[in-house]
Amino acid sequence: MTRIFADPDSFVADALRGFAAAHRDEVALVDGGVVRAQPLEPGRVAVLIGGGSGHYPAFAGFVGPGLAAGAVCGNIFTSPSTAQALRVARSADAGGGVLFTYGRYAGDVIHFGEAERRLRAEGVDARTVLITDDVASAPPEARDERRGIAGILCVFHIAGAAAERGDSIDDVERLAAHANSRTRSHGVAFAGCTLPGADHPLFEVPAGVMSIGLGIHGEPGVRDVPLQRAPELAATLAAPLLAERPDGCARAAVILNGLGSVKYEELFVLFAHVVEHLRGHGIEIVEPECGEFVTSLDMAGVSLTVLWLDEELEELWRAPASSPAFRKGAVGGPAPHTARRAPATPRAGTEAAAVPQVAASATDASRRAAAIARRLTRVARDAVAAQVDLLGELDSIAGDGDHGIGMLRGLNAAADAVETADVGAGVRELLGGAGDAWSERAGGTSGALWGAAVAELGRSLGNPDHFTAEDVVAAVAAASARVAEVGGAGPGDKTMIDAIAPFRDALAAHVQAGEDLAACMVAAATAARVGADATAAMKPRLGRARPLAERSVGHPDPGATSFWIIADAIARDAVGGREGE
Repeated sequence: MTRIFADPDSFVADALRGFAAAHRDEVALVDGGVVRAQPLEPGRVAVLIGGGSGHYPAFAGFVGPGLAAGAVCGNIFTSPSTAQALRVARSADAGGGVLFTYGRYAGDVIHFGEAERRLRAEGVDARTVLITDDVASAPPEARDERRGIAGILCVFHIAGAAAERGDSIDDVERLAAHANSRTRSHGVAFAGCTLPGADHPLFEVPAGVMSIGLGIHGEPGVRDVPLQRAPELAATLAAPLLAERPDGCARAAVILNGLGSVKYEELFVLFAHVVEHLRGHGIEIVEPECGEFVTSLDMAGVSLTVLWLDEELEELWRAPASSPAFRKGAVGGPAPHTARRAPATPRAGTEAAAVPQVAASATDASRRAAAIARRLTRVARDAVAAQVDLLGELDSIAGDGDHGIGMLRGLNAAADAVETADVGAGVRELLGGAGDAWSERAGGTSGALWGAAVAELGRSLGNPDHFTAEDVVAAVAAASARVAEVGGAGPGDKTMIDAIAPFRDALAAHVQAGEDLAACMVAAATAARVGADATAAMKPRLGRARPLAERSVGHPDPGATSFWIIADAIARDAVGGREGE
């Protein structure tokens, strides 16, 4: 259990503040994460890492020479927002290009991918290497769909060491991708972790049992087996890694990683048997690591990582590194502490700032629509707040259990944004600001999708002299298309699309039939519920390890359910009256 916190909602910010104070000669806080206390030499590649918090020393602990130039730190087990990634990147950029590298998780891919796109629009040579080392999350023929776990450290160091010696961004990208292609990890859990402020773990493992194939975001393993003694556990962890050993490879970097609650003495007991087992298979171990590198709050578990070395990778693996949590060799004494430079500002010709400017020419109709949007944002927030535990329980079946918390966090941010917006704002500007706030505060996949949908809803509604029911239909269709574009999902994938699509279609059909808009909303919300309920029979095709996907069968998708909850609340409000219009 996480026992020390002030406010669960500020846990990450409080932890980062304390971390930066403890390591002020090595790192500096920026809005969204940390960067090196000393700027990179001009022209060097900035390797940027990141993801959700709760995994220390990943990610902030790996910022320093021979590793990352900066780390983007999201909420607990939740991807950082696009805006966070941009702020850290602009602060770390030294003119040699930016390489984002992180574990392959849906929310991270969406947010970091958008940050890469925006940096490129600003003239920055931005690239991405996804890390896919977890053998339990997909079979070898679908290796590119695997998620990243403790093997991320191998890629971070290979990329960071290449950047440190002055390699071009082409070479840093190539070497990071090469390291990922030869890195494999496999883990087990003995007990689940507990989020700050929660009174129970995200999952439980029965006594005398261990869960194989855990996820570092608090996900349960893919199968449970009887607890094993250290010699057998070493063989269990190593088996799928040895099965994917490159032909002729006899040298490997090895990492035994503790997930948060396994004591170091236990790790050392297991590591001795890992070494014996690997040597029995003719493998020479090069500069191994045994300790905590990628944790999951207080999860009890371990993972084994193997980086299959060639001459090029071995040279970089042996290279020096110096960060708060990972040190190898000697990189020289620390430079005297100096103040960080101010975060870089966007280059000329870049995109507009994240917070939309209020349109001075907002029409009366647009301002009236904005007033309705303000009320409906509060309605949606209250509806999700009432069901936050249910949404978390649904998400914990095959995920990390934070969907309800993330939705409420995003809706609170959206509600704050609409309440503090200029009173003269039209609906386009109001919803644009609400969408940006939702994405920024919530992070994660749902934050990206809902933020994009709300902003697109505002863009589609625009600033006309009057609105029709057909305008609402068109805006809902545009928002639905934007969700599909950002998330890459379609009907039947067991996502929020399975509730949005029937809502969109029913709304259009009933408006076309000439019904009152409030009645149309009720019919559309009913269709959304039918769609959400239908996801119980589906197996998700995106974002989860396949065995975890099997666990979700029989339970509705939390994203589709949260969409239905919001649609139903809005429809009820439409029928119940229009106070405040």
